[in-house]
Amino acid sequence: MQLDLVDVFGSSAMRGNPLAVVRGGAALSADAMLALTRWLGFSETTFLLPATDPAADYRVRIFYPGGELDFAGHPTLGSCHAWQTAGGSPRDPSKVVQQCGIGLVEVRAMDGGALAFAAPPMRRSGPLSAAERAEAVRVAGVPDDAVVEAMWADNGPRWQMLVLRDVADVLAAQPLPKAEPGTDIGLAAPAHGADGKDWELRAFFADQHGNLVEDPVTGSFNAGVATHTLGRENAGDRLVAGQGQCVGADGRIVWSRDGAGQVWVGGLCAMIAAGADLDHFG
Repeated sequence: MQLDLVDVFGSSAMRGNPLAVVRGGAALSADAMLALTRWLGFSETTFLLPATDPAADYRVRIFYPGGELDFAGHPTLGSCHAWQTAGGSPRDPSKVVQQCGIGLVEVRAMDGGALAFAAPPMRRSGPLSAAERAEAVRVAGVPDDAVVEAMWADNGPRWQMLVLRDVADVLAAQPLPKAEPGTDIGLAAPAHGADGKDWELRAFFADQHGNLVEDPVTGSFNAGVATHTLGRENAGDRLVAGQGQCVGADGRIVWSRDGAGQVWVGGLCAMIAAGADLDHFG
């Protein structure tokens, strides 16, 4: 087995969200995959496996410290980057097809060497209930009067999206230290072009111990906000979001919508270390 370390969505190398990618781990049990994920300590670790769907180029299992995820954004791009760097070649030169828990996800190249994934359809959308909104506001540590919209954005992770009135409200949020394991809450606000960004995001998830952790840059939450935003009249077809400045990252995420209405979420991937020996694990 070999381990790659990939930085995803950074404005430059080591400014995004780190991802561990394990190659050659098909014999590992789910418990072993989770144990390695927890030991490494990143927000996610992925395991590249042979595809079982004939339409896919590879299969990936995505773990975070609390368990396995059907889909996640920065692991999708980082895994694709690691697969290609290790010599993977797609059946269709115009796209890579990833198999994961939600099914097939397309990844394509962007200008400048970046990658973008096709945002998966929402499994749940629409407004939060009054009780759900109140609890999300309490856990996220934002004033209720700062919330413009409170929506579900469940595309694998069960994101509760709070759209706030401005970037200052997003950056000033003081989330609780603890929450129910499985909690996923994201904050977003228009940035109006400041520092080259159209939106600013923060995202929080509760780990297996109930610790509420801020994720540096979150592809799945970006996909939810992008789908919600680009579907509106006069929203445009390309926006840039920022995320991570409260935890020392500098994420840059490109949202785009093609002529068929498909939303794409993209950014840079940088290989930080490749091919570390994991033969003593498992």
